[in-house]
Amino acid sequence: MELLREAEVWVAVGLVLFFGLLVFLKVPNAAAKALDARAGKIQAALDEATRLRDEARALLASLKARREEVEVQARQMLADAEAEARRMEAEAKVRLEEQIVRRTELADRRIATAEAQAAADVKAAAGEMAANIAETVLAARIAGAKKDPLIDQAIGQLAERLQ
Repeated sequence: MELLREAEVWVAVGLVLFFGLLVFLKVPNAAAKALDARAGKIQAALDEATRLRDEARALLASLKARREEVEVQARQMLADAEAEARRMEAEAKVRLEEQIVRRTELADRRIATAEAQAAADVKAAAGEMAANIAETVLAARIAGAKKDPLIDQAIGQLAERLQ
């Protein structure tokens, strides 16, 4: 019985009883269930994080694709705008050249009309002047009843020059 006086024996007995009580009360099963529940929550959180990461990657890929589409559209719009500007510039040049040609033709017609009018006015004034001179000469001749050969020659030349 000396064995019962040793403290280590009582400690061992108490430890065995404690572990036996724990097994009897199913504490290891409860601890395992608690650990399993905790592991399940952790696994669910990991699964949710993985799902969210996959969604984020898909969204990022979608945004990158959309950005590339928008950049392509922007480049196309810029190219279209530049082409339209060049086309409008070419049309404006053609219209300007046509307008210059029309205005030049109009100015030429006006100049020709003015020249014709001036020539007609000069001819009319020369004819009127010749008629006045002829009238004066004839009146002087009739009044003087003498003949001047120089005046007769000048009148003949005047009629030829006016035509």
